[in-house]
Amino acid sequence: MRRELMDILACPVCKGPLKLTVEEEDEKEVIKGSLHCESCNELYPIEDTIPNLLPPNLRG
Repeated sequence: MRRELMDILACPVCKGPLKLTVEEEDEKEVIKGSLHCESCNELYPIEDTIPNLLPPNLRG
């Protein structure tokens, strides 16, 4: 996930702002980490550069 996406991403549950936590990144993008919504306390994982922004009840 490119850091520039943080400007347009919002929580899919409550539309609140997301806070990025990086576990691994290269010079271009975040490889592993998470996005946290402080408004509704949901956590969205980032794995292999892809943020999983499905609401928790729809994740497999």
